[in-house]
Amino acid sequence: MHDLTGFQRDLMYVVAGGDEPHGLAIKDELEDYYEQEIHHGRLYPNLDALVEKGLVEKGTQDRRTNIYTLTRRGRRELEARRDWEHKYIEPAEASPA
Repeated sequence: MHDLTGFQRDLMYVVAGGDEPHGLAIKDELEDYYEQEIHHGRLYPNLDALVEKGLVEKGTQDRRTNIYTLTRRGRRELEARRDWEHKYIEPAEASPA
Protein backbone atom coordinates (compact mmCIF):
# COMPACT_ATOMS: atom_id res chain seq x y z
CA MET A 1 0.00 0.00 0.00
CA HIS A 2 3.02 2.23 0.38
CA ASP A 3 3.11 2.80 -3.38
CA LEU A 4 -0.46 4.11 -3.61
CA THR A 5 -1.44 7.76 -3.74
CA GLY A 6 -3.63 9.16 -1.02
CA PHE A 7 -6.46 9.36 -3.54
CA GLN A 8 -6.08 5.65 -4.33
CA ARG A 9 -6.16 4.80 -0.63
CA ASP A 10 -9.31 6.87 -0.24
CA LEU A 11 -10.83 4.99 -3.17
CA MET A 12 -10.12 1.73 -1.39
CA TYR A 13 -11.82 2.95 1.79
CA VAL A 14 -14.92 4.01 -0.15
CA VAL A 15 -15.04 0.69 -2.02
CA ALA A 16 -14.66 -1.17 1.28
CA GLY A 17 -17.48 0.80 2.86
CA GLY A 18 -19.96 0.26 0.06
CA ASP A 19 -22.05 -2.70 -0.98
CA GLU A 20 -20.52 -3.30 -4.42
CA PRO A 21 -20.54 0.42 -5.24
CA HIS A 22 -20.57 1.58 -8.84
CA GLY A 23 -18.35 4.33 -10.19
CA LEU A 24 -20.81 7.19 -9.75
CA ALA A 25 -21.55 6.21 -6.14
CA ILE A 26 -17.81 6.18 -5.44
CA LYS A 27 -17.46 9.54 -7.19
CA ASP A 28 -20.30 11.06 -5.13
CA GLU A 29 -18.82 9.82 -1.87
CA LEU A 30 -15.39 11.24 -2.69
CA GLU A 31 -16.86 14.56 -3.81
CA ASP A 32 -18.56 14.83 -0.42
CA TYR A 33 -15.28 14.08 1.34
CA TYR A 34 -13.03 16.30 -0.82
CA GLU A 35 -15.70 19.00 -1.17
CA GLN A 36 -14.85 19.37 -4.85
CA GLU A 37 -15.72 17.77 -8.15
CA ILE A 38 -13.93 14.52 -9.01
CA HIS A 39 -13.55 14.20 -12.75
CA HIS A 40 -14.01 10.89 -14.55
CA GLY A 41 -10.49 11.27 -15.92
CA ARG A 42 -9.16 11.05 -12.38
CA LEU A 43 -11.57 8.50 -10.94
CA TYR A 44 -11.58 5.68 -13.45
CA PRO A 45 -7.83 5.49 -14.22
CA ASN A 46 -7.18 5.26 -10.47
CA LEU A 47 -9.81 2.57 -10.02
CA ASP A 48 -8.25 0.68 -12.94
CA ALA A 49 -4.81 0.99 -11.31
CA LEU A 50 -6.20 -0.59 -8.13
CA VAL A 51 -7.68 -3.40 -10.20
CA GLU A 52 -4.33 -3.96 -11.92
CA LYS A 53 -2.59 -4.13 -8.54
CA GLY A 54 -5.05 -6.79 -7.37
CA LEU A 55 -6.50 -4.65 -4.59
CA VAL A 56 -9.94 -4.07 -6.10
CA GLU A 57 -12.06 -6.29 -8.30
CA LYS A 58 -14.18 -4.85 -11.09
CA GLY A 59 -17.41 -6.57 -12.04
CA THR A 60 -20.48 -5.65 -14.02
CA GLN A 61 -23.96 -4.88 -12.83
CA ASP A 62 -25.30 -4.42 -16.34
CA ARG A 63 -23.88 -3.47 -19.73
CA ARG A 64 -23.21 0.11 -18.66
CA THR A 65 -22.44 -0.14 -14.96
CA ASN A 66 -19.31 -1.51 -13.33
CA ILE A 67 -19.26 -2.42 -9.64
CA TYR A 68 -16.21 -2.58 -7.43
CA THR A 69 -15.27 -4.75 -4.45
CA LEU A 70 -12.11 -5.14 -2.40
CA THR A 71 -10.12 -8.28 -2.93
CA ARG A 72 -8.81 -10.24 0.05
CA ARG A 73 -5.45 -8.65 -0.57
CA GLY A 74 -7.06 -5.21 -0.62
CA ARG A 75 -8.77 -5.87 2.70
CA ARG A 76 -5.49 -7.11 4.23
CA GLU A 77 -3.72 -3.99 2.98
CA LEU A 78 -6.34 -1.71 4.57
CA GLU A 79 -6.12 -3.62 7.84
CA ALA A 80 -2.32 -3.38 7.81
CA ARG A 81 -2.60 0.34 7.14
CA ARG A 82 -4.99 0.77 10.07
CA ASP A 83 -2.61 -1.17 12.35
CA TRP A 84 0.30 1.00 11.21
CA GLU A 85 -1.70 4.19 11.84
CA HIS A 86 -2.65 2.98 15.32
CA LYS A 87 1.05 2.73 16.21
CA TYR A 88 1.19 6.51 15.94
CA ILE A 89 -2.34 7.62 16.73
CA GLU A 90 -4.29 5.69 19.30
CA PRO A 91 -8.01 5.55 18.63
CA ALA A 92 -10.06 7.70 21.00
CA GLU A 93 -11.78 5.68 23.69
CA ALA A 94 -15.49 6.13 24.18
CA SER A 95 -16.25 8.36 27.12
CA PRO A 96 -18.89 7.27 29.65
CA ALA A 97 -22.34 8.76 29.09
